[in-house]
Amino acid sequence: MNSQPVVFLLGPTASGKTGASIALAKSLDAEIISVDSALVYRGMDIGTAKPDMQERDGIAHHVIDVCTPDVAYSVARFCEDAMLAIENVHGRGKRALLTGGTMLYFSALEKGIAPLPEADATLRDALSSDAQRLGWPKMHERLTNIDPVAASRIHPNDPQRIQRALEVYELTGKPLSDLQKNTQPLLDMPPLKFALVPDSRAWLHERIERRFLQMLSAGFLDELNHLRESYTLHAALPAMRSVGYRQAWEHLVGDTDFETMIDKAQAATRQLAKRQITWIRSMENLHKISCDQLDEHQQLTQMLDIIAKKTSV
Repeated sequence: MNSQPVVFLLGPTASGKTGASIALAKSLDAEIISVDSALVYRGMDIGTAKPDMQERDGIAHHVIDVCTPDVAYSVARFCEDAMLAIENVHGRGKRALLTGGTMLYFSALEKGIAPLPEADATLRDALSSDAQRLGWPKMHERLTNIDPVAASRIHPNDPQRIQRALEVYELTGKPLSDLQKNTQPLLDMPPLKFALVPDSRAWLHERIERRFLQMLSAGFLDELNHLRESYTLHAALPAMRSVGYRQAWEHLVGDTDFETMIDKAQAATRQLAKRQITWIRSMENLHKISCDQLDEHQQLTQMLDIIAKKTSV
């Protein structure tokens, strides 16, 4: 099975990746490796739309629930976890299907990651203090001055990645984008890549809005309250910066009312989907599958036809 490329199935949030990946995994005799920066956290189930055991329908899932939400999970750790999972899946004679919406993780697996310095707690505290005083948009401007390439890839409201890029520059004297040029692919061969993409942005927005309301009905706020009671959390942790959790946190601490929380969470999720789609458009050798014009069976048929032409299944 190692002679077969791994399969990527990516797409924006709420595009139907869970159902499509289960159907594809069954057809390929594959196990699923999650490529999602929020699904790694234990206890963050409702707000991440983490597939439960019934939804997984007997398909093994990996790189889910691997750490607690008070831990900062990194792209480097993801690569280690994912590569180990791929090796184990192949060792069982199965195919590896990697699915999710964290495009940075997909890119790191495909292109490799640069050898970067370890985090420096003192420097991070100093950068956080600057951010509290100036705001993250100003910190993004600082990054633009020293590393315009990295800044163009990082959203001004993405404090974790802004901080890391500034930290790397301070520690090495070199822009992060320069260091990232010295990478090697982690996979043995190029992956076979599919993306679920909507023809109608309105279709995706309606699903995003409906899903967040369903999360609230399912007890999302109770879930977050339980996490706050169980762990030492603060709003700047990567887990609590996840879309939905950030807005729910603001509501629970009294910064926003209930309706404002809903509006902000849905808007932030729409923006996330927009960034994901933009990233997908920049990817090469990608097979796009319509998620709003094709039903799940048609999506599966299209993917299997392509796989059959590319590899022996």
